[in-house]
Amino acid sequence: MLSRQPPLVIGIAGGSGSGKTTVAQEILNRVGAARIAFLQHDAYYKDLSGLPPVQKAAVNFDHPNSLETELLIQHIEELRKGQQVKVPIYDFSRHGRTEKTFDVLPRGVILVEGILIFAEPDLRKLFDVKIFVDTDDDIRFIRRLERDIAERGRTTENVIKQYVSTVRPMHLEFVEPSKRYADVIIPEGGRNRPALDMVVARIESLL
Repeated sequence: MLSRQPPLVIGIAGGSGSGKTTVAQEILNRVGAARIAFLQHDAYYKDLSGLPPVQKAAVNFDHPNSLETELLIQHIEELRKGQQVKVPIYDFSRHGRTEKTFDVLPRGVILVEGILIFAEPDLRKLFDVKIFVDTDDDIRFIRRLERDIAERGRTTENVIKQYVSTVRPMHLEFVEPSKRYADVIIPEGGRNRPALDMVVARIESLL
């Protein structure tokens, strides 16, 4: 009897606004979403809905401690064993988890995307392939500003304040140093077609 081949676990990291999600979406489109279990670290933010507004405002959402990484690790390990997982749905407008979850089924590829996934040793060791999306700081800031205003109900002033007080310092402390663990570095994210072609071809060969 043939044993089941273990899933290929791929991590995509990079700074906020670097284009990680675009790279992940390209992989999903080109390798096939039906072959991939996709997990985003952002879904695993700790639930702060019970905290008063003043305490919520004091939380550093760009520090590893703001995320329930242990649950993400548990979910990756369960998917590797062929088990379905229930992923939290996070509401960024109120900094809390909703009552709903969504099901992720085990697949031949487990794709994990997040800013801090290479900064966590226990999480990092689960990846067979580690990809870092490297984009200039000014481009990343503009993308984050546009996203947070359009999708997360933030004001320009609020986004700038958060970027200066936590996003940039945490990027320099945790995200940028984690680049050294990457197997592949993709400059300019989803706009780098040759790099994406190479990554997709490599994934296909490993499958």
